Amino acid sequence: MKYNRVLLKLSGESLMGEQEFGINPDMLQHYSKEIKKIVDQGVEIAIVIGGGNIYRGLNAKETGIERVQGDYMGMLATVINGMALQSALENLGIFTRLISAIQMDRIAEPYIRRRAVRHLEKKRVIIFSGGTGNPYFTTDSAAALRANEIDADVILKGTRVDGIYSADPEKDPNAIRYDNVSFDKVIRDGLKIMDMTAFTLCRENNRPIIVFDINKPRNLERIILGEKVGTLVA
Repeated sequence: MKYNRVLLKLSGESLMGEQEFGINPDMLQHYSKEIKKIVDQGVEIAIVIGGGNIYRGLNAKETGIERVQGDYMGMLATVINGMALQSALENLGIFTRLISAIQMDRIAEPYIRRRAVRHLEKKRVIIFSGGTGNPYFTTDSAAALRANEIDADVILKGTRVDGIYSADPEKDPNAIRYDNVSFDKVIRDGLKIMDMTAFTLCRENNRPIIVFDINKPRNLERIILGEKVGTLVA
């Protein structure tokens, strides 16, 4: 295996499928089965999942809700998604731990770095929820932060496109796809991967990122086995 410990970043929107909001059972099963394939390979995996399928703090202005309040609502949405993913994984016989940056001991463990690393060493899948526990930070930032704290080999950013393009491939048919790209080029060309806070944290700590199509079966497993899938940022 090329990678032994990874952090998988999933957006909340990825759970919607073709729905306008909420959790699509088919997508939940798909992601769980893809994760199981690499768990069976012995990979240590942590997951950060967003909450955009339920609520986005960035939409707070439109709803009249204060930004900070909206961000906390978004954090709670990530806990709901984390609970759903945990249940789906455990139905496949995978041992998991749901960890929340916001204390809610009835349903999730508090985040303690040493304990989280120990769970990984015991081959438990850990699901980080609650973002960073602070407003004004996205789940991309939470993914970058946690990946550095647990010393993940790579951040795997699962999307619905097969890598990084020079422009939006859904809007520009002439967009060029990159196999490899440097941190500096991403910044210089304004390529959209993560928010700048998260991206800078990865760059400063030399934490590679792979952007790939999570919806294509076996893509996650192929990355772990060292095959070229998606776009590598390093």
